[in-house]
Amino acid sequence: MAYQLPPLNGLRAFEATARHMSFTKAAEELNVTPAALSYQVRQLEAFLQVKLFERLNRSIALTEQGRMIFPGLRGGFEQMDQAMGRLRRQAATKVLVVSAGPAFSAKWLAPRLYRFLQRHPDLDPRISANLNISDFEKEKIDVAVRFGGGNYPGFFSEKLLDEFVTPMCSPDLLSDSKPYPMTTPEALRHHTLIHDESISSFLPQTPTWETWLKAANIDDIDLSRGLHFSIADHGLDAAVAGAGVVLGRMVLAHTDLKSKRLVTPFDLRLPAHAGFHIVCPHAAREEPKTAAFIAWLQDEAAADRAAGL
Repeated sequence: MAYQLPPLNGLRAFEATARHMSFTKAAEELNVTPAALSYQVRQLEAFLQVKLFERLNRSIALTEQGRMIFPGLRGGFEQMDQAMGRLRRQAATKVLVVSAGPAFSAKWLAPRLYRFLQRHPDLDPRISANLNISDFEKEKIDVAVRFGGGNYPGFFSEKLLDEFVTPMCSPDLLSDSKPYPMTTPEALRHHTLIHDESISSFLPQTPTWETWLKAANIDDIDLSRGLHFSIADHGLDAAVAGAGVVLGRMVLAHTDLKSKRLVTPFDLRLPAHAGFHIVCPHAAREEPKTAAFIAWLQDEAAADRAAGL
């Protein structure tokens, strides 16, 4: 015959009270009021039909029956806490939190992340897309991809990809049927220029339209006109839609170039004087899940370089 177990809340209330020998301290631990905790203990006593505590004037004491069941209950709850802790730690080892810029996340990382899941179906990647300086410990971030010069003191840092900029446009603008087909840089005079201003504020050495046109020996284009975007992928999307020609970043445009949504009409590419870097705490670098993600990132980057895009 199955024995009906007492209510778990009552057992937990008794164990905490007996351990602290105080209703008040036990209530604080369990985040309930002393009155609620006392009620749970009384319900347990009623269920067991025994008295577990002697209520004295300013204190409490365990009865013989209370002393009899306390060690077993305490050990049982400790084992449950340990079991739940093991489960939480196991779940935490499967979650991989990756911090990356919004444009990199949208244009480079997200379209290919399924390949990481195919390689590591046991891991659960979470992408935190932002441009803020990450507090790895506070935000529980395992690894980040950051665009810059690679100077990240106190952290493991490894270059992922160099970045270059060049004009990009919809393939429709290359058509000979257009009044001004994009066959030479001079044609830029007749098309809307799209300006990516996403990194000029913190990396002023990154080439702009002025820099590129000077390198192409074009000096009579009004650079005050055109579309200006503070987020890189917005400028790329505008170019895909045929809104104009963007001075785009090769890494971010990789998927659009590979799918022919964008083309690069000219051979002149300028280095961005910055690149994408893998960044993480040194201790995190040794964790299997972080090491697996870094290895996958490097494989993807190597494939991009081999494709010449």
